[in-house]
Amino acid sequence: MSNKFCFCTLAVGDRYRTHALMLAKDIQQHSPATALCVLTDQPEYFKEFPHVLAFKHRLQSVKGYHDKRFVLKKALSLFESCMFLDSDVRIISGVVEEMNWLPGITARAGCDLLHHMANINNTKEIQVIEEVAQKLNIDLQEVQWLHEFMFAMRGQAGLEEKFFQLWQTISYLFEIRGIYHGEGYAMGLAAAKLGMTIRFEREDKFPFFKDNIERVRIKKGQSNPQEKQIYFEIHENIEYPKRPNFKKITDKLIKETVFFYRLLRLRNFAKNDPEFQRQKEEGRKQKQPSL
Repeated sequence: MSNKFCFCTLAVGDRYRTHALMLAKDIQQHSPATALCVLTDQPEYFKEFPHVLAFKHRLQSVKGYHDKRFVLKKALSLFESCMFLDSDVRIISGVVEEMNWLPGITARAGCDLLHHMANINNTKEIQVIEEVAQKLNIDLQEVQWLHEFMFAMRGQAGLEEKFFQLWQTISYLFEIRGIYHGEGYAMGLAAAKLGMTIRFEREDKFPFFKDNIERVRIKKGQSNPQEKQIYFEIHENIEYPKRPNFKKITDKLIKETVFFYRLLRLRNFAKNDPEFQRQKEEGRKQKQPSL
């Protein structure tokens, strides 16, 4: 396998590991010379696939969304460039042999952040985005938003370490305010602050299936629902497995417990983030009455 490029994903928990297993099989079939870098709670789950590089990982963000930064960081430590795919993406046909990504981030879908914000119905979400941009002195007119399910990244003038660190700070600023998703916002804000390029390439490098994307395609008459039915069924079976009622109740209680544990842990993480603490101190000074 070449060290120029790899696919990468995050697969923590039964559901995501099972999705990632399907993705690993797809890559083995359609791009066998390409590695798949996986951060997962059970690396041994992928031992049958020689092209999978599986690394032990414990989720750090409250709901896991911002842990994509760890996947990218690991992949770029091993390869010149990488493409992040959500674990439930399916590659359904041949992949182009060469994917020479330009420095920075290249996303399949996205737009100016302000344009995207015009379609957000959650006023709190909009408020937090604006507050974070103001705290970090970022002009929202300069920020791009990208759809996080599929994008590529390549090093750009050594900005990667600062980018991942700032992404971490921004994730804390979002999560402290109760916004647990939004990694596309965080990437866009961090890139704008540091001068990292975000570009969009709308032409797909390979045919793929992603359930919510496919539903939009079907609605627009761009996809045949019968042809994709098998992928919808596999996806649904993984997402909603048949379980006895007691198991559903137990899983729900465990999920809620883990959520509250991560909320408590978040404050400890934030205390150890210098930029987060600097922003907190500046906010405190601004609230103090002038003499």
